[in-house]
Amino acid sequence: MTGSQGQPNPLPAHEAAERRDWVAYFDRMQGKPPRATLLNAIERFGEIEPTDAPLALDLGCGDGRDTEALLDAGWRVWARDGHEDGIRRVRERSVCRLAIEQGRLDLGIAPFSEMNLPRAHLVNASFSLPFCAPGEFGGLWQRIDAAITPGGRFCGQLFGDRDGWSTLEDRTHLTRAETLTLFDQYILERLEEEDRPSRQAGSAHKHWHVFHIIARKQ
Repeated sequence: MTGSQGQPNPLPAHEAAERRDWVAYFDRMQGKPPRATLLNAIERFGEIEPTDAPLALDLGCGDGRDTEALLDAGWRVWARDGHEDGIRRVRERSVCRLAIEQGRLDLGIAPFSEMNLPRAHLVNASFSLPFCAPGEFGGLWQRIDAAITPGGRFCGQLFGDRDGWSTLEDRTHLTRAETLTLFDQYILERLEEEDRPSRQAGSAHKHWHVFHIIARKQ
């Protein structure tokens, strides 16, 4: 498939993610704003005191749009992604580069299976946890839960069992009941279930079944 100048048309973002072509995905996501779940979670914490900045974990940080939003809000950030191109893009953001120099941003490359999570007030995972292999998800979630301090929050997305990618064996998809079980020790401040076909046709079509979550640990 080529464009008018004979150049390959860029993959739709969801198709790039389906193929795990993360460079193409990052290219399509360039310039996008931070995820709404993260912004809402930041608001729920209220104003941050610069002298006592809490720690947030950004898991699967991608190109750093959420990482940058956390830093702008006064947080210290521990950010990890499994792809070196994503980490490169984070480093290219001036806010992130300065935060590294100031010791406010701990940035590194790591797959989910190798993430040893520090204790934190907030764990953000924007559309990243579904890309954890099913056999590794349970252990990862235990580490996430252990990392969140009482009164802290999780925000992010999980994919449902009716999602178009549920047939892909390398993805984690959960039923609504399984999703709720993860948060039985949390107060769900936001649980939005998105279950709809995409508005695209042909190869760009995908059925979306996504849980958008903000949860406060009791």
